[in-house]
Amino acid sequence: MEEIVLSGKSRKVIGKQVRALRRQGYLPAVIYGYQISPMPLMLEAHATNRILTSITSSQLVTLEVDGTPHTTLVKQRQRHAITGALLHVDFQAVSMTEKLQATVVLELIGEAPAVKNYSGVLVTGQEELEVECLPKYLPDRIVVDLSILERIGDAIYVRDIKLQQEIEVLTDLNEMVALITAPTVEAELEVVEVSAGEPEVIERGRKEEEIEE
Repeated sequence: MEEIVLSGKSRKVIGKQVRALRRQGYLPAVIYGYQISPMPLMLEAHATNRILTSITSSQLVTLEVDGTPHTTLVKQRQRHAITGALLHVDFQAVSMTEKLQATVVLELIGEAPAVKNYSGVLVTGQEELEVECLPKYLPDRIVVDLSILERIGDAIYVRDIKLQQEIEVLTDLNEMVALITAPTVEAELEVVEVSAGEPEVIERGRKEEEIEE
């Protein structure tokens, strides 16, 4: 896994005054957690936006603060409602020797044969897993292959996902990740001519005794 490194420096500007920092091209942030008191930071906005756009919440980031490196996770990203640009980021410093709990994104890949061969409908459920492990074992994402879903009714549950033994899954093992259901058959309608010449709409498949003469 490629190491992700960001550089920042401590800041004294807080509150509404951070708007001036943004105008100068800086992104306000804060770091807290393992062996560090909450510390306001500022990072170069353009580079940070570019890097953080492509990473997940379980991906480790080395954050250098005034030259001192900290292993962190991105805990919260505040974005502009219209432009989507980052406004503020929270980093949590973690210990490489202590287990942590984190949320890992599930990435669905491949095509389910049941969709192609039987017109099945893919229904997705769980989109992420809560796990506990040492940071060095923390995956940035968990890949789930849909190609094993061959027939209607086939499913993948959390219990079916195989991870290395150092990772403990905290999410309910019976939660559904992906399921193939039968296609929804909409009632087909047809127009038939009756003796009076008026068209009558009849649901195909209705019992004869349910049709008014």
